[in-house]
Amino acid sequence: MFRSAVIIEAFLSIVFILPLLWLSWWNRRSSHILLNWPVFGRIPALLCSFSNFHDFATIVLQKREGTSLFKGPWFSGMDFLVTSDPRNVHYVLSKNFLNYPKGPEFKENFEPLGDGIFNSDSDSWSIQRRIFHSLLIKNKRFDLAVEITLKQKILNDLFPILENFSQVDIQEVFQRFTFDNICELNLGFDPNSLSIEFAQIAYQKAFDDIEEVIIYRHALPGSIWKLQRWLQNGKEKRLKKAWKIFDDFLEQCITRKREQVGQSCRDQMEGEGFDLLTYFLAEDNDFAEVSAESGILTKSNKFLRDMAFNLLVAGRDTIGAGLVWLFWLAGTHPFEEQKILDEIKANLGAKTSEKWRVFSIEEGRKLVYLHAVICEVLRLYPPVPFEHKVAIEEDTFPSGHNVPRNMRILFSFYAMGRMEEIWGKDFLEFKPERWISEGGRIKHVPSYKFVAFNEGPKSCIGKESAFLQMKAIVASVIWNYSLQVVENHPVSPNVSILLYMKRGLKVRVFKRFAP
Repeated sequence: MFRSAVIIEAFLSIVFILPLLWLSWWNRRSSHILLNWPVFGRIPALLCSFSNFHDFATIVLQKREGTSLFKGPWFSGMDFLVTSDPRNVHYVLSKNFLNYPKGPEFKENFEPLGDGIFNSDSDSWSIQRRIFHSLLIKNKRFDLAVEITLKQKILNDLFPILENFSQVDIQEVFQRFTFDNICELNLGFDPNSLSIEFAQIAYQKAFDDIEEVIIYRHALPGSIWKLQRWLQNGKEKRLKKAWKIFDDFLEQCITRKREQVGQSCRDQMEGEGFDLLTYFLAEDNDFAEVSAESGILTKSNKFLRDMAFNLLVAGRDTIGAGLVWLFWLAGTHPFEEQKILDEIKANLGAKTSEKWRVFSIEEGRKLVYLHAVICEVLRLYPPVPFEHKVAIEEDTFPSGHNVPRNMRILFSFYAMGRMEEIWGKDFLEFKPERWISEGGRIKHVPSYKFVAFNEGPKSCIGKESAFLQMKAIVASVIWNYSLQVVENHPVSPNVSILLYMKRGLKVRVFKRFAP
């Protein structure tokens, strides 16, 4: 069996991978990024530019007026209609929403998400959205828990790191910070990954590995990565190992929480004692009725595992990635950073006797310029840089492009932030003022142009919470510390399903003595 597997893989390399590598080398020398090769389509160009995938897609879309057909190898099923045209985005995500589900390929590529809300369509998605809308929007205990947990994490973990290090990778700091924070809100368990020791925690690394490896399934024909999964080699072997580690962690959390709930912990479900896992297990709420109607067992280990995984992705990475790009842009644009500080002083700057000043979520509502800064950061560096759908029936886009049945659609949200047609000639400038009206309020920009939180029926339920948490974190850090980007530190987006930086972000930390 093992010998046969080796022979198959060797044959595959000879007939498919080696010619691709040669064509990729030739393509790199020739810079023909729009060339469709016989048999191999645009795969050579993609492999050549894969380390800069998002910029590659942006260049192609800029040259093709916002929409381009990506041809994969013959018979591979890798053809995509790629678009950054807001007319097409609005049409797919809102106007003709029912014709464009995520489809089975999406669910297969994002296997570790299980049947969670990000990986679901139709009734399953609709039911879960009802549950989370009720839980996250209408539940005051959740809002209180977010406030308390965030303040504790800033005071007890984030500030001590900034106090004790003169230089630090702020990306790793924010990844650990947001991972701990969302684990506590979601699972009622604080991994304490953000500590002076920066200890390596297996399940946190596994979480990162899963996110990183999944992107490679989009760059290979399904038959290739499925064969690698069957042979258990390469990145698929790494994915399986990481997946097992993280699932074991989630199972331990669910088992421990069931035991605690069995001992009755409802009285503790206030403020910092509140977490979503306890709420699902302990409360007699509408979820039981929803479960009976839909067949979705909201108290089953499978549902709880998938719910937790999806919420961990949403709660950690939207905020974590956004914070990294924000402090890089603020650190390289001192005038804008000073305007953030001036606004905090003007609106919240009363002196206190505390060692550190931590701003509340409610105080953050007053910071209009900081809100504009966050919008501008997410325009240029959306935490989820792409999304794909599939057409159930043949259709025609507003741009005039024909959409065959079963054609896969890829939205490049990263490219949308770099389109002159959407943002004007200064589209590459970091310019928070573009978000502020003459009356000093945040301008409304349609969500099909500013797609960081998706659009239409699947727009992000937690958008407001994410903004308020980011404002509280940024205001607290900037008030107490100056983070100066290390000179000549290379900055570029990584290739993953979440938009972090390839090499982290090294900053020097200085105390700020605000008057």
